[in-house]
Amino acid sequence: MGFCMFQPLAIPDVILITPKRHIDARGFFAETFRADQYAAAGIAGPFVQDNQAFSEDKFVLRGLHYQIAPSAQAKLVTCTQGRIYDVAVDLRKTSTSFGTWVGVELSAEAGQQLYIPEGFAHGYLTLTTRCEVRYKVTDYYCPSDERGLAWDDPDLAITWPLDGEPPILSAKDVLLPKLNALADVF
Repeated sequence: MGFCMFQPLAIPDVILITPKRHIDARGFFAETFRADQYAAAGIAGPFVQDNQAFSEDKFVLRGLHYQIAPSAQAKLVTCTQGRIYDVAVDLRKTSTSFGTWVGVELSAEAGQQLYIPEGFAHGYLTLTTRCEVRYKVTDYYCPSDERGLAWDDPDLAITWPLDGEPPILSAKDVLLPKLNALADVF
């Protein structure tokens, strides 16, 4: 058996990855990335940049973000502190799942990762205070190629677990367009 379990989600190109943990009295050890096994699971990379985000409060919503060509990015997301609800929205016009989304809870305790390929908008909601998220990307951040999608687009109908609370958004994320206003980017 490999060091990780790779589980395609309802949109099969989005993959939930569960690294095998070796646990003893000291804690645990896990291999969290091996290029050869990721490539065998359809996650080729290469990953060229690592990002880290910290949110102090519960219900911080970051996203939905993506980059267009020539700087489109695949992402490998891990929650290293706390818990988040991670969402990927398919923006590939030729895909049978265009305009649909998948969401999973990621936590430091479970140690899972979410692979999101190019052509998807990505966002997450913090479910606890003091959340840290780290993710690898396959292209460098490019401000001129950065785009976004409204987190609350009724056509997407994403079920964010907000427990009736309003999300905490950046000024930029409040202004993101809805899916029907996006140009064909993928």
